[in-house]
Amino acid sequence: MPLPEAFHDVARKVNNWGRWGSDDERGTLNLLTPNAVRRGRDSIVSGRMFPLAIPLSEDGPQAGLIPDRHNPVRRMVAINHSMIGDAALLATSDDTVELGLQAATHWDALAHVSHSGKLYNGFPADTITEAGAARCGIDKVGAVVGRGVLLDVPRALGLDRLAGGHVITADDLDAAVALAGVQLQSGDFLLVRTGQMQQFHAGDRIAYAFPSAGPSLEAVTWFHANDVAAVATDSITFEVFPGEVDGLVLPVHLLHLVEMGLLQGQNFDLEALAADCAADGQFTFLLSATPEPFVGGLGGPVAPVAVK
Repeated sequence: MPLPEAFHDVARKVNNWGRWGSDDERGTLNLLTPNAVRRGRDSIVSGRMFPLAIPLSEDGPQAGLIPDRHNPVRRMVAINHSMIGDAALLATSDDTVELGLQAATHWDALAHVSHSGKLYNGFPADTITEAGAARCGIDKVGAVVGRGVLLDVPRALGLDRLAGGHVITADDLDAAVALAGVQLQSGDFLLVRTGQMQQFHAGDRIAYAFPSAGPSLEAVTWFHANDVAAVATDSITFEVFPGEVDGLVLPVHLLHLVEMGLLQGQNFDLEALAADCAADGQFTFLLSATPEPFVGGLGGPVAPVAVK
């Protein structure tokens, strides 16, 4: 079944194929210029640090709604083991982990989704094999460091958190920018808070996952117009789910990752950061959020830190 015209209308407006060359695999991260990085440095005022990753454990965000995407499983492979025959001199303890690369706080690789047989920049979808992504894998991302801007949509609308299924519109995003009192600039990283992480902290994994508040098709053109380097949210689906248009499944994923080449992140814990921003009125910070560079990976776990 072909994608509906409503999708193609937006795709034509936001397509970035060829913008940074025919071989580009980094998409909007090309907007992360040295000036954009220094803008992040210049956002540091107090030096307060906020870790934004959720804990890595079997009690993670995956509730079985996405087949074969399971929470991290860690096990011990050595406990006080003597490597040299005398534990009194040296003993080591080691562990190993099995982890879905989109299971916890993570960035999606541009190769994470495809449509019409194509990845970002027109690369064929069949470049993804059992070996992983030959094109647009998470290992092609590189460093993710620059100015972060928190867009606290619920607070901007006078709410504690958005209801599940809330469609975040361009007007909602404009309201959050006004609350932040900032002027967005090319190469900024946006962290869009929905408040949905509250349900994760409450232990309700099903409510956290479904239905999900998130950006709309309209928001995609807004992100494109503002030339942002990447966007992350505090939900498991990133975008509003179920979606706005019948016949379109995860259209924001398709538009961001395939058409725009926009790095997008999920399961960012923005609660403590949002409370601090609301308290002192500073919604900008240095964001350090480089994913683990799994070669050929379709996603990359990340332990982001915001420094205000």
